[in-house]
Amino acid sequence: MYNAFFGFKDSPFNLTPDPSFLYRSRQHEEALANLIYGVHSRKGFVALTGEVGTGKTTMLECLQDYLATHRIDFAFLFNSRISVEQFFEMIAYDLDLQCNRTSKTEVLFSLNQILLENAGRGRTTVLIIDEAHNLEWDVLEEVRLLGNLESRREKLLQIVLAGQPEFDRKLDAPSLRQLKQRIALRCSLQPFEELETIEYIGTRLNKAGMPEQTVFPAELLAEIHVRAQGIPRVINAICDNLLLTAFALELRAASLEMLDEVSEDMRLEWPGKRAALGRPRLRERPPSEAHFLSPSD
Repeated sequence: MYNAFFGFKDSPFNLTPDPSFLYRSRQHEEALANLIYGVHSRKGFVALTGEVGTGKTTMLECLQDYLATHRIDFAFLFNSRISVEQFFEMIAYDLDLQCNRTSKTEVLFSLNQILLENAGRGRTTVLIIDEAHNLEWDVLEEVRLLGNLESRREKLLQIVLAGQPEFDRKLDAPSLRQLKQRIALRCSLQPFEELETIEYIGTRLNKAGMPEQTVFPAELLAEIHVRAQGIPRVINAICDNLLLTAFALELRAASLEMLDEVSEDMRLEWPGKRAALGRPRLRERPPSEAHFLSPSD
């Protein structure tokens, strides 16, 4: 709605994990490098953890782009609340296994065959599982057993497990100690520091078509960081709402009063909230209908 008003060619703060808007912070570069290294070195199991909204799925999207570019076969399981039968069926579907996909036995035979064929050609195969913290115990055991598909020299299937910190705690269970021991590489994503938040916002605005951003003053950027607590997904939501508010008020820059309004609407919680929201509320002014665009615009 506000893209034309601010001169954006794309929406800068979509909540979808779009690799083209990736902000290459040090930790995100390191995480992606570890994922790619784990696949190429055929380590078997690689784990990526991070709090909600820190960019795990975006990393997996970048990894998928890399695998597709290099013609590496992979299966991506985005829904982890599945049964053992559904788990094998989804693997068979993604890898296009020519077998009865509802039969675990046939899927395993077919999977082993394609893994051996790929290995014979010097290629590997990857299984990516997002939201791994939601996997049931019996499915996690099947994941572990897939790690037994190996030759004398290397793992035939590379398994990337991404999840929230609860996944690490889940692996501490005695029944999963064998899986925990097999994870050869671990990487984690943390909330941004203030400078990273500022650079992140600037990067997304630049990619959307605003190289020199003038929408968010310096003091507002610092406050956005505090209220988002450095979480990229929350930063996106705040900035998107601020742009919409500024557009509705026919203003080219956001303000602290707008941020107060947005914070209340989003039910945000952060240290010092009570003092910050003690200021007078933003005075509302109805937007001019001339600035609203039709969906086709």
